[in-house]
Amino acid sequence: MRDEPASLTNSEPYAFVAAGEGLASPRDYFELLKPRVMSLVIFTALVGLVRAPGDVHPVIAFTALLCIAVGAGAAGALNMWWDADIDAIMSRTRKRPVPSGRVSAREALAFGLTLSAFSVVVLGLLVNALAGALLAFTIFFYVVIYTMWLKRSTPQNIVIGGAAGAFPPLVAWAAASGTVSLEPVLLFAIIFFWTPPHFWALALYRADDYARAGVPMLPVTAGPDETRLQILLYTLFLVPLAASPSVLGYAGYAYGAVAVLAGAWMITLAWRVFRRREGETAVRAAKSLFGFSIVYLFALFATLLGEAVIGGLLR
Repeated sequence: MRDEPASLTNSEPYAFVAAGEGLASPRDYFELLKPRVMSLVIFTALVGLVRAPGDVHPVIAFTALLCIAVGAGAAGALNMWWDADIDAIMSRTRKRPVPSGRVSAREALAFGLTLSAFSVVVLGLLVNALAGALLAFTIFFYVVIYTMWLKRSTPQNIVIGGAAGAFPPLVAWAAASGTVSLEPVLLFAIIFFWTPPHFWALALYRADDYARAGVPMLPVTAGPDETRLQILLYTLFLVPLAASPSVLGYAGYAYGAVAVLAGAWMITLAWRVFRRREGETAVRAAKSLFGFSIVYLFALFATLLGEAVIGGLLR
């Protein structure tokens, strides 16, 4: 049984749901899938799929990407079902379909479970069992381990829970090759260690929101100064890790250059977050790091994708 935040009674999380039943539109259900998160999942999965050894039939490739996307959306819908109570409190999330009453909690649950079963079964049967099993574990990890357990119980929620968002290239690699090797594990690790500084930068200027909802994000439990230090430390570890595919021979010089240059700017922004601790300058520093961190991850994976595509054309 989950603990409700102090600002809600046990009956309140469901009061807003009942009021809006029957008002859902296709757009509301699409919103349940967390389309922004899904787009990142599809992109990183595509990189894993293209970089995997061997040739993949276009139908298999499309099926794998579709199932990974649907599985990510299913996990998002189940997350919104479970988190409807705290989403209703936070200004960033209160307009989501369930807390706003446009989709009922039961509908969100049924939608998420149906899509989860579809994505795992189709991927397992039409592509391969390893990919299906990895996708099933990814959904389980995000919904049960992160959403139901870690998110409300520990300030390390985003550190451990970040593994869920790091699995897509690993799943796609397994879909293409039927195996897992060091290169997709490196892709997993890059996303895993990118997640804490990315989300902690957001949490720094949304700390009041998380505190009201009773979510123990690091700025709420340890304070902003400790969060800034952790952001800097994680970034200092992330940047050389992100350059390692080039050092180990998995990626080319273009990737190495992008990883070093973009990584240097990531460290610069993390240092600014660490140094600027008060007022509007601190907020701007955190927002700048949060925004650039998305560009940083996209640049890394886009370069990996570009190298693989060009390499394939030149073979």
